[in-house]
Amino acid sequence: MLTPGLYAVAPPQTLTLELPFPASPPEGAGIHLDADGYYPIGEGPFPLLLMRQPYGRAIASTVVYAHPSWYASHGYIVVIQDVRGRGTSGGEFDLFRHEADDGYATVQWAANLPQSSGAVGMYGFSYQGMTQLYAAAKKPPALRAIAPAMVGYDLYADWAYENGALPLQIGLGWALQLAAETARLKEDAVAYQALRQAAHNLPLGEAIPPRPQVLKTYAPDSFFHQWLDHPQSDDYWQALQPDLAGVDLPMLHIGGWYDPYLRGDLRLYQQMVSQSSMPQELWIGPWGHLPWSRRVGAVDFGPEADSLIDRLQIRWFDQFLKEFPAETEAKSPIQLFVMGENRWRGRDRWPTHPGQPFYLSSSGLAGMRGDDGVLSPQLFQLPSQPASPTEDVIVHDPWRPVPSLGGHCGLPSGPFDRGAIDSRSDVLTYTTEPLSEGMTLVGTAIATLYCRADAPSFDLSVVLSEVHGDGRVINLTQGHCRVENSDAANSGPQVVTLPLQPTACTLAPGHCLRLSVAASCFPAYAVNSGTGAQPGNCAQIDHQIITVTLAHGPVYPSCVKLSLEAE
Repeated sequence: MLTPGLYAVAPPQTLTLELPFPASPPEGAGIHLDADGYYPIGEGPFPLLLMRQPYGRAIASTVVYAHPSWYASHGYIVVIQDVRGRGTSGGEFDLFRHEADDGYATVQWAANLPQSSGAVGMYGFSYQGMTQLYAAAKKPPALRAIAPAMVGYDLYADWAYENGALPLQIGLGWALQLAAETARLKEDAVAYQALRQAAHNLPLGEAIPPRPQVLKTYAPDSFFHQWLDHPQSDDYWQALQPDLAGVDLPMLHIGGWYDPYLRGDLRLYQQMVSQSSMPQELWIGPWGHLPWSRRVGAVDFGPEADSLIDRLQIRWFDQFLKEFPAETEAKSPIQLFVMGENRWRGRDRWPTHPGQPFYLSSSGLAGMRGDDGVLSPQLFQLPSQPASPTEDVIVHDPWRPVPSLGGHCGLPSGPFDRGAIDSRSDVLTYTTEPLSEGMTLVGTAIATLYCRADAPSFDLSVVLSEVHGDGRVINLTQGHCRVENSDAANSGPQVVTLPLQPTACTLAPGHCLRLSVAASCFPAYAVNSGTGAQPGNCAQIDHQIITVTLAHGPVYPSCVKLSLEAE
């Protein structure tokens, strides 16, 4: 058994895996996967930490993690590998397609490297987090523990689409980035420069924004074309999904309140808690996708928000790869950073109670006056209309869609002052009275809205914000969905249930809680054309004005259910 202590680290050396490794598929024959290996200077043997990524292994996810040499100094061989078709690895890159078999082969190969103890752990976020799940699905014997961070576990529902809507800004931006990297590897300077320019200034003014000409011309085989062609969860998505049935590994799950893949983190954590006999920990910070620091958007969350993940991962892997004793101090398996309090709080399980409803009401001017829309735990009706519902109307104009600002799908992500957006007439706002005492939300808020529209389909964008005493309106969480409206001309209000991004936050006494409702959130999400067509199949010239009516009151009790905790 290794003893705790720091090591000097040798300069990185290039390591190469030649496929097929035993048990890898025949189509891997003749392909090599290159990696950088960081070795502590000492006798060993040492356990091994593996990261597999598609961005060039020298980056090594240092946008959120300490450099591999830091991990190596804690007594680990660290291997950072270019996945197939990326960096200097051979073969063709095909998004997620080869990561299960290549991941299995790499884990078993790494376990047999010189000075390796044979115990392998994996770490990494985003795509690098998914490579862990694909490898784990194949159950390589040497894999002892993983630390998947910010993973869209269900590729359709947690990554490519959100409640049927297309996250355009992050999806198209990522497609252009990966396509530019492909052009760079092919030494196609013209394609690279065109794609790079488009990635840094998204061509959102083209006829069909999700299908810009630059991507069609220079990356006709981009995964994003396939994503647009499969707007529902079908066999295409099922074929790509990692199958973790029967997987029983210790997993350290890491997420961020403003990260677009938090739904996937929770889905994975809840599945593993239900099926695994091994420890599962969940840590969610106040972060967006990157970086993981105290300043997120326009808010400074204080020193406790600076990333603790590197030290946390060393503790995790020391326990399962070095067999160091677990911490004796009792600690809850779920650790959540509560925004507003700006501190970490532990709990034993993720909250699943139905929540406290806060009802929407107004005189019909919630889009015109900030003092008209009311959010209240009491369901009440206006004296002048004792029996009929009241309504607010949104007129969505595709020429000037409601702009996105922060949140979990906007770029940049995080909390910002959205007061100017809430002042638009096509944004309905419902606000509580100033709070007499603090209010803490932990979990998933769920909006239930009764609405109708004069179009075959429409979008709903819902934002929950804290209104500060100085007038700032800081977004806490939001949700977005596409609503199919099969009988647009004659139907009455239909009920739409929309889960918002999970959150943990405390509102200060004297502040207010606000729910904002709109029919667009662009460019974070593709604009609904109002024709019934999917975002990748309708030109902007054909986009329609959409009128959405939101009903509320005793007959149609539109509300948001809040997962509140006692102070």
